Amino acid sequence: SSGINAEWPLRPGSSEPSVIPFPEIKSKHSLVAKHVTMDKWARLSNIETETSGFTLEKAIACAVQFDNQHCGIYAGDADSYKDFAEVFDPLIQEYHGISADAKHTSDMNVSRIRGTVNPKAPVHSVRIRVGRSFNGFGLSPGITRQQRLELEKLLKNAFTTLPGDLSGNYYALQGMDEKVRQQLVDDHFLFVSGDRWAIDIISDFP
Repeated sequence: SSGINAEWPLRPGSSEPSVIPFPEIKSKHSLVAKHVTMDKWARLSNIETETSGFTLEKAIACAVQFDNQHCGIYAGDADSYKDFAEVFDPLIQEYHGISADAKHTSDMNVSRIRGTVNPKAPVHSVRIRVGRSFNGFGLSPGITRQQRLELEKLLKNAFTTLPGDLSGNYYALQGMDEKVRQQLVDDHFLFVSGDRWAIDIISDFP
């Protein structure tokens, strides 16, 4: 339904509904286009998460701005998964092919890792990517500038305690030498432009 109804959010201090216009989703075949319906938009579009003030509008920005997204959504913080669960839950379930009652399991026993690489194959290098989030901070799309600075300070202090071959150099983007920046881009350590710009993943990065 596109009309105003009793379930639509109210303006603070007012009895009148505050309706944010339903966006034009350019990625028409994306999971966002399927799961962000007008009814869900009416219920969720005015919600701002507690951790970083993230909104559903920000979450689906890349699906709105680009026409080539498959999923088209990013969580701005841990709150996003709860506050916008009507969208995230079915979308994640469809993307990963899991049921609504699926539970995450963790197994850190490395002896159970079974590779499928032929031992005679000439493997020259292996790349492992690990990403972690921090409790109380927004995720990359939703983290605020102040949170970024606080997190940078926290991590810089932690990095100084790393011993031996775990130690290294910390590169701040502010004031970085251009040759160093370009080398980090060439080595795939720095972001390049793309859909991540649309959802502010690299804005205000220290």
